[in-house]
Amino acid sequence: MGGSVPAWSAAKGDPEKSKDVYTQCGMCHNADSDEKKMGPGLKGLFKKDKLASGKKVNDSTVRSQIDEGGKGMPPYKDMLSDQEKDDLIAYLKTL
Repeated sequence: MGGSVPAWSAAKGDPEKSKDVYTQCGMCHNADSDEKKMGPGLKGLFKKDKLASGKKVNDSTVRSQIDEGGKGMPPYKDMLSDQEKDDLIAYLKTL
């Protein structure tokens, strides 16, 4: 096995690696409840039918929200790497 990482792990994301990235999100979003802070609470996000924008919750729409921001949320398209976004989405699925 050595130090090699399977190709699928990069696309899947690592929720443990995202905890530092989430601290930026946590200033506006609760992780431990669905109550609104400045932005909507994110607990159970991937169990919900729709985002606050009305779009269906899936990896693509959540990533688009992270990239583009909106309604007071800044865009993170150029602030986070693709891997950080993959890790963040993996973390959001654990909430």
